[in-house]
Amino acid sequence: MCKNAHNGDDMNWDDLRLFLAVARNGSISGAAKQLGVQHSTVSRRMRQFELDLGARLIERKQGGYELTQAGKHVKEAANNIEREVLGVDGALVGKDTQMIGPLRVTAINNMASSILMPMFADFSKRHPLVKLDIIVSNLDASLAQRDADVAIRLTNSPSDTLIGKRIVTVASTIYGSRSYIEKLRQENREPKWIGVNCCKFHKAWTKQACGEQPHNFISDDTLLTLAAIKEDLGISILPCFMGDVDPALVRYCEPDPAYNLGLWILIHPDLKRTERVLAFRDYMINAVNENKDLFEGKCSQRGN
Repeated sequence: MCKNAHNGDDMNWDDLRLFLAVARNGSISGAAKQLGVQHSTVSRRMRQFELDLGARLIERKQGGYELTQAGKHVKEAANNIEREVLGVDGALVGKDTQMIGPLRVTAINNMASSILMPMFADFSKRHPLVKLDIIVSNLDASLAQRDADVAIRLTNSPSDTLIGKRIVTVASTIYGSRSYIEKLRQENREPKWIGVNCCKFHKAWTKQACGEQPHNFISDDTLLTLAAIKEDLGISILPCFMGDVDPALVRYCEPDPAYNLGLWILIHPDLKRTERVLAFRDYMINAVNENKDLFEGKCSQRGN
């Protein structure tokens, strides 16, 4: 990190790299193409970078952009930092091309402890010299700040500072225990809803589905919600890869596409040439696709 000459704050290397791409290409579109991101993303982040610095770095001219005097100073500093970063990368390149060393993977708990665990285990057995460290977290910051090397995320809007691939669509629907759903239908009454605070998606979906119904049980973890459903405390929304494989649960209704989320595997741009990171990414893409029907909610055979 380097110090901002205007206000003393830290400048982010991701911002400097984006600025260098604009400065070298002479245009927002050229930088976007080089970085593999949207034009609007580069434009928005450049405006924010200038606001953070308190100075204009580029000025629009006919046919492209031109650096201001402040921009020229920042470019010189960024070039120096880039040389240092590339020097470190060059010193480590021999190690990074080997399938050996630590690999930190962050994933949400309900996936890491269930459907993903056999995949993690198989990769670890195939590559015993890679030290696989699984971190339960749903924060992009843990990857952006290099606390992890790979992130497996459920989202429809991944961070634009990371690079990655949407592997499959993850479907969700409403589940109850088999005994609870049977009793509801016999008595022809409305179900109770389990309150959830596990993530913004399930919280919003639950509020939309059950309205203002009060909750006498609230969970902040999907695995806890699953356990509560099995105790006949009510119904709740779960991803199909959890609900469909548990024989004690049945669907209350079929999956709603409004509940769909993308499953992404994301890496920091600085690690795009690290062999063990790329090997893990490719392995997980193949392994997840082998379970595509389960993720997409196409494996239920029990009906409603």
